[in-house]
Amino acid sequence: MAHDPLTETDLLRWSEALAGIARTGLGFTESLYEQERFEEVLAVAADIRHHTSLGIDREAQVDEWLKGVGKGVPGYVTPKVAIGAVVGNEAGEILLVQRSDSGIWLYPTGWADIGYSPAEVAVKEVAEETGIQCRVDGLLAVLDGMRLGFTRIPLYSLVFHCTATGGELAAHPLETNDVGWFARDALPTPLAGFGQWGEMAFAAIAGEPRPVVFDEPRDTPWHP
Repeated sequence: MAHDPLTETDLLRWSEALAGIARTGLGFTESLYEQERFEEVLAVAADIRHHTSLGIDREAQVDEWLKGVGKGVPGYVTPKVAIGAVVGNEAGEILLVQRSDSGIWLYPTGWADIGYSPAEVAVKEVAEETGIQCRVDGLLAVLDGMRLGFTRIPLYSLVFHCTATGGELAAHPLETNDVGWFARDALPTPLAGFGQWGEMAFAAIAGEPRPVVFDEPRDTPWHP
């Protein structure tokens, strides 16, 4: 059976999966023999990661992974969670920010914070990054960042549809270079991943009912 060509995204995904299994194993095992085997798996994972464009130092990567090993349930390695907010206004425009770290435009997004619900994080991120107040209307998408190729670390992205309720545009002095409202035919560049989220975002802003988008299960998740 033929498969698609191997990509760097596949290598990173395999590396992170192996590292996650090994670190979780180290967090639960009390056997010195098993510890050695899991550390060997980490070395293999680091070797895979070394052969990507990241070109990391193998031993340094293993040391970094080992520093994050916890015990028991806290040591169970899971993907990080990011929260995104597709915010629309009465003119049918979308709220976008230009990230200071890359110069790329995207809807407001940030890490999930402890003590907040995902929807509360969406409201907080929008206010902090743009100065705009909003209400959360619903969940738009649950996406696997590594599967879609827009992140190099294990990450799930929860994207909410929101509507502006007040505030004034004000870019965060550290996280964003610029913010603005944009019509679909006047989007800024460079714009990250519009082909993945653009249609669902503007459909939601227009009030069209749509199901939550998610990554369909694959019959063979580990094949490229």
